[in-house]
Order: sequence, then C-alpha cells, then structure tokens
Amino acid sequence: RNDLGRVCRFGTVKVTELAILEVFPTVFHLTSTVVGRLREGKNGIDLLKASLPGGSITGAPKVRAMEIIDELEPTKRSVYTGSIGYLSFGGDLELNIAIRTFLVKEKRAYFQVGGAVTYDSDPETEYQETLDKARALVDALNTTAVHTRQLWS
Repeated sequence: RNDLGRVCRFGTVKVTELAILEVFPTVFHLTSTVVGRLREGKNGIDLLKASLPGGSITGAPKVRAMEIIDELEPTKRSVYTGSIGYLSFGGDLELNIAIRTFLVKEKRAYFQVGGAVTYDSDPETEYQETLDKARALVDALNTTAVHTRQLWS
C-alpha cells in the first residue's frame, strides 16, 4: 500500500483481497490484492519505480531492509526477485516477481531460493523452507532431463 500511495490518487489505494491462501505442491503462499488509481501525470514506469523491488521481497522498513540485504548477501541476485512481464505501447503493465525461476546460460540452468527472515524466525524452519522451495525446481530439472533423454534415444 505504501508503494502505491506514492503514485496513486489519495484515497484510491485499497486492499481488495487480504491474505488469500494459495496452495502449491511444495509451499503455501498468502497473497493480497492491492489496487489504486494512478495520479494524473503518472504512468506504468512511475508505478514500477515506486513498487520495485516488492515489499514482500525486501521486508520493512523497505530502504533499511534493502541496505541490510546488500550488506549480507555475498552475490547479486541476478533475475531472482526481480520482475518479468510486459509494458505495452498503450501503457498496460503486467508483471510478476521472479521467484521459482530458472536462468539458463550456456547449457546450464541456475536458480535461487530464499525465505522471509523476521524477528521471530526459527533458523532451522527457514532453512527447511528454502529446501522445500528448491525441491519443486530440482524436480522440474530432473523431469526435463528424463524427457530430453527420451527424445534423443
């Protein structure tokens, strides 16, 4: 809401769906939908600048959390937790946050996983969560390898 509030008309930012449970084979996600109407003179690019990286990725307070991430993480994230999508010539914008995502370079597939560390996080539980998230990606790679071998044999 705070990110949208920087570029939307006052009073138009609303949470239309709060903490909806989405169930996947290896993880659960709580998602919320936040909507707002852009202020006059603002466009999709302004919205991108105001909202990325996503608050669900950085934590809060956002600026300080990003500073801490930069201090602690030994490598840059590449596409992980960035955004993939499109911006049309008409100004339409549809994006995601790149989490369960592969980057393929020179016949190698790369992926990253992570978790939301909070004040009361349990390190062992957080570690297990990263393994659970990675499992779906490893399974996808293994399935692809099996099918590829079948195609070429």
